[in-house]
Amino acid sequence: MNLGNLPGGTGAPRALPSGRQYEIRSGDQLAVLTEVGGGLRDYRLGGRPLVDGFREDEMSTGARGQTLIPWPNRIGGGSYQWDGGTLQLDLSEPDKGGAIHGLTRWRNWQAVDAAADRISFTCTLHACQGWPWVLDCRLDYRLDDGGLTVVTTATNRSGTPCPYGTGAHPYLSTGGQVIDADLAQVPGSTYLPVDEAGTPTGREPVEGTEYDLRSLRELGSRQIDVAYTDLARGPDGLARVRMLRPDRSAGVELWVDEGYGYLEIFTGDTLPEHGHRRTGLGVEPMTCAPDAFNSGEGLVILEPGQSHRASWGISPYPAV
Repeated sequence: MNLGNLPGGTGAPRALPSGRQYEIRSGDQLAVLTEVGGGLRDYRLGGRPLVDGFREDEMSTGARGQTLIPWPNRIGGGSYQWDGGTLQLDLSEPDKGGAIHGLTRWRNWQAVDAAADRISFTCTLHACQGWPWVLDCRLDYRLDDGGLTVVTTATNRSGTPCPYGTGAHPYLSTGGQVIDADLAQVPGSTYLPVDEAGTPTGREPVEGTEYDLRSLRELGSRQIDVAYTDLARGPDGLARVRMLRPDRSAGVELWVDEGYGYLEIFTGDTLPEHGHRRTGLGVEPMTCAPDAFNSGEGLVILEPGQSHRASWGISPYPAV
């Protein structure tokens, strides 16, 4: 297990941008998790990347590999109504005038219950600007023959109910330099169009639009940054996104359980040109819609002492 300290020129330890690094393994699978955000920095089958992650000496960019609590995506204007008043969050996305991806993704998480093929992280989110509650949060990562499973649990430790949503932000990869020639399948029959600030403006069927990926299709030049819902699920209750190489020889799947009713798909066109633009497909499990603190769509209300638990995962294709 790499504890993430590198020797500095003065002999003092130098901390890595994403903190301590934790490796878990199962067979040919390797996943690397980080202290900062309890994030997924890397996931590989043998030498083949299954996610477009970031290097040990880098910080996460584009929310790469982060967990999003207590809301995924955006809150328009960073403000919302609650219990008869207005709460104002810090604007973490100032160019769009919004608050993005929650409050825990840059916090240090504590690693607990570690073993060769699994690790858990905990973090307490205390009250802060625009968020007057306390949440106990836990992430459980596990590798097995089916791939990587991630379980997110949050418990309201406050004396009053609170709004809640969660999401994750992996970028899937087939190992290519760009995603244009890759094939993708997204099981959503409805998408949520957005305004210039990224706030949903309604619901539209995907049929007949560039967003229709219900069957495997080449990504090509599609520019997508919207949430999908009305997800088709298998008999096991799981909805699956598949991404394959052009020859269909290998790829990766992301699955979500019934706790996740939305999937944001992001082709990365707004990322820095010389960074990770279109080098991975952002597939973001979300328990609620963007701006759910205002719209209420998919929003969970956690009563005092109540917990919420949801699972998602990534599987190599073909299966291990």
